[in-house]
Amino acid sequence: MEPNYLVLLGIVIVIIGFALKLDAILIIIVSAVATALVGGIGVDGFLTTLGTSFVSNRSMAIFIIVLLVTGTLERNGLKIAAAQLIGKVKNATPGMVIALYGVMRLVFAAFNVSFGGVAGFVRPVIMPMAVGAIEASGREPNDEYVEELKGMASGMENVAWFFGQVLFVGTAGALLVQSTLKPLGYDVELLRMAIIEIPVAVIAVAVTAVYYIIKDARLRKKYYGAPATPAPAADTVAVNGKEA
Repeated sequence: MEPNYLVLLGIVIVIIGFALKLDAILIIIVSAVATALVGGIGVDGFLTTLGTSFVSNRSMAIFIIVLLVTGTLERNGLKIAAAQLIGKVKNATPGMVIALYGVMRLVFAAFNVSFGGVAGFVRPVIMPMAVGAIEASGREPNDEYVEELKGMASGMENVAWFFGQVLFVGTAGALLVQSTLKPLGYDVELLRMAIIEIPVAVIAVAVTAVYYIIKDARLRKKYYGAPATPAPAADTVAVNGKEA
C-alpha cells in the first residue's frame, strides 16, 4: 500500500502559518481540519478523535485552558498591574519577590493547588513584579540581570512545587513513592509520609529563598553598584527642577 503523503499537508500549513506570523490558534485549527479531510476520516471522525483525545488528556487540556486565560489577562494589562503593585511596596527587591513567591507556592502546593507553573504564573506575574521592583528603586532593568532573575524564579517554582506537592495526601508524587517502597518491604502510609515531608519541604524552600536573596544582592551590586535613588511617585510634579 502506497503511503499517503498528503496527510503531511497539516505540517506544511503549520510551517507556512508560523513563518507568516499568522494567528497560532487559527493555524492549528486549519492544519487539523486539513489533515482530517486529506486523511479520509471526515468531519465526524475528526470531532470524535478530538473529543476522545480531550477526555483522555484532561490534565493537559486544563493546562492549555490556563495558558489561554493567562494570555488573555496578560494582554489586558496583567503584567502592568503586577508591576504597579510591587512598585507600591517600599524597599522591595526582586530576590524578596521570588522568595515570597516560593513560600506562597509551597503553601498552596500542600493543598494541591497549582497556578500554572512557569508559563502560567511566573512569566506573566512574578517576573513583571521583579522587574517592577527594579524600576521602583530608580534603576533601568538590565537584560543580563533580568535573565538571571528568570532562572531564579523558575528554580524557586521547581523547588517549591517538587517538595510541596508531596505534602498533599494522594498526589501522584506521594503514590509513586508509596508504590516504589512497597515492593522493597516498606509499607508507607501516605499521611505519615506527608507529615515527615513537612520539615524537608520547609527547609528546602527556606534555603532556596535565602540563597536567591543573597544571589540577588550580589547581582544588583554587580550590575548597578551603589544603591540608586528611588523613582518618584507617579503623582509627583516637577517644577523648575524641583519636586512639588
